[in-house]
Amino acid sequence: MAENLKIAQPSLVLLHGWGLNSGVWQGVTALLPAAYTLITPDLPGFGASRTFPASYSLEQVVAQLATQIPDNSDVCGWSLGGLLAIALAKHYPHKVARLGLCAASPCFLAAQDWPGMQAKVLQQFAAALSDNIAQTIQRFLAIQAMGSEHARADIQHLRQTIAAYPLPEPAAVQGALRLLAEQDLRSWLSTLSQPVRGCFGRLDSLVPVAVVPKLQALLPNAKFTVV
Repeated sequence: MAENLKIAQPSLVLLHGWGLNSGVWQGVTALLPAAYTLITPDLPGFGASRTFPASYSLEQVVAQLATQIPDNSDVCGWSLGGLLAIALAKHYPHKVARLGLCAASPCFLAAQDWPGMQAKVLQQFAAALSDNIAQTIQRFLAIQAMGSEHARADIQHLRQTIAAYPLPEPAAVQGALRLLAEQDLRSWLSTLSQPVRGCFGRLDSLVPVAVVPKLQALLPNAKFTVV
C-alpha cells in the first residue's frame, strides 16, 4: 500500500512585479527543476486576472492572491510581488513555507534610514499613467534594464513575454503604484518565522543594492545574494 502512495510535489509560486504580468517569468520557468509544481498567478487587475478590489488595499489584494496559493508553498516575489509575498507570509503563514525576494523591498520609497526610490520618481510614474499606460510601462521596462550590457535585447525580450496578455486595468496599475509608495512592511518582515532568501542586482536603480545590509540587519539568519 505504501508503494502506491504518491508524495505531493512542493509548490513554487512566482509573483510578478508592477505593471507586468505572469509572462515575465517565461525565461525563468524553463530553468526551474521539475520537482516543483509551478504557479505563476497574475496579480489582481494584471494579465489575465481582470477582477480586483476597488480600493486596491494591501489586505484585499493579498486575500485575493491567497485563494490561488496552496498551503506550504515556496513563494518568491519580484518587486511589487515581493512586497505582496511579505504580506502573505505575515497574514497567511500557512501558505508560505519559505519566502524569496527578487529585487524586492519591504519599503520601496527612500527614507532617511532606508535606501529606495525617490518620491519624485513614483510621482512621475503616477502622472504619466493618466496619459498613456502602455508607454509608461515601456519606460518602466527600460529602467529595469539600465546598466545591462544587453539592455536593448533585455527590453525586447520582456516586451515579447508580456505582450501575450492584455494591458493591465488602469485602476489596478494606479492602486498598485500606491502600494509601492505607501507601504512599509519592515516591522512585518523582521517578525517572520519563515526562512528568507533574496536576490538583488548590483546595478538596480529602483531597489538599490544598499538595501541589502539593511535587510540583513532586520533578518540576521536570512541569506541575500547580489548578482
